Amino acid sequence: MYADEIGQYAATLKLLNTYLISTARVKVSPISYGKPIHQFYWILHKETVIEQIKTSNEVEKPLPPPTKLNITSFDRIPHLMVDSAAEIDILAIVFRCGPQKNAGRSHHRCQEITLCDNQKNQFLFTLWEDFGEIEGHEISSKMATETDLLVILGRSIGISTYQGLSLQTRYNSTVRVNPNYPQAVALLNWVKENKTMLLSSSSDKTSTSSSIAPMIVTPAGQQLISIAEISSAPSMGVFYVKAEMAILDEFQDFCVLECSGCKQKKRTKDRKDFKCPKCNRKTSLVPRCSFQIDLIDDTATTTTSISAELGEKLLSMTAEDIFDITCTKRQSCP
Repeated sequence: MYADEIGQYAATLKLLNTYLISTARVKVSPISYGKPIHQFYWILHKETVIEQIKTSNEVEKPLPPPTKLNITSFDRIPHLMVDSAAEIDILAIVFRCGPQKNAGRSHHRCQEITLCDNQKNQFLFTLWEDFGEIEGHEISSKMATETDLLVILGRSIGISTYQGLSLQTRYNSTVRVNPNYPQAVALLNWVKENKTMLLSSSSDKTSTSSSIAPMIVTPAGQQLISIAEISSAPSMGVFYVKAEMAILDEFQDFCVLECSGCKQKKRTKDRKDFKCPKCNRKTSLVPRCSFQIDLIDDTATTTTSISAELGEKLLSMTAEDIFDITCTKRQSCP
């Protein structure tokens, strides 16, 4: 509603009432300022007809269960663009649930759970902020009281390199526990029949996470390729290689400074407060571990970047310690 229509309809539209709205303009939500929460929006104007629907106490027939799902299988995830705007829908079994903790460069609140599909492929799924407080709490409570494993439906889920290839919530994500979609019901029935097999195979092909038990982060069936083959790959994606790591440039800074709000990297070594044009507020710069390493195998050598918590683990130092040594004291990283 705009201008005069706001006052015109203010007395007509009341919360928790049902209306039949005719001749309203329906438009596609603009995407120039980011991905909108809703696909369409309605505009009420002077010619719009609004009729209040009277409350009825008659028992209505229940709606049929929803059926339309566009699920991305776990074996497809490594071939998708990482850290892009792409978002996927997933249907998976909750295998483990870790405690809530502070993580990331700005110590955001999160909860990590391990998801599994019916092929025993597993992925780390990070529930950030409110998702951990609400959906994470629901999952933890049900896992503590129910004997069967849970199934979740995640919509608009992001793919990340956080702690390896993993999944994470975004601002417009939704997470539903044991939804009534036929596909979810079928997966729940499969879980009940194969629970013993799932739990007995929990140690196969695992890698370490800092907060929960070992988990699988590489889907089954993925093939190792040589570094030389990466340059001739037809498209971008995630590749699995077996190589030695080496830090050839010992005098690189090993960290960068970024805005504590928007995470935008700044080309400075001065940590004084400044007004960030993107956040539009006065904020501070915080260090983030970031450096380059060389991967070497029998076929070739390639350079890649390591950052954030993975870099801190490899160096056995925090980002603050790295900044103090390389930027403040101007010494080489030990």
